[in-house]
Amino acid sequence: MAKATTIKVKLNSTADTGFYYVTKKNSRTMTEKLVKRKYDPVAKKHVDFKEGKIK
Repeated sequence: MAKATTIKVKLNSTADTGFYYVTKKNSRTMTEKLVKRKYDPVAKKHVDFKEGKIK
């Protein structure tokens, strides 16, 4: 069976609140780490979320 092209990644908040999002990315076309600017409800503002591994 072939390996899946999409993988689940955890987007950790850079505001160090412990809040995170889970999303999918295509590991073949996007080889670099994913960084998105999203809303952190704990910090109550938009911050950068960086990719981390799901345990």
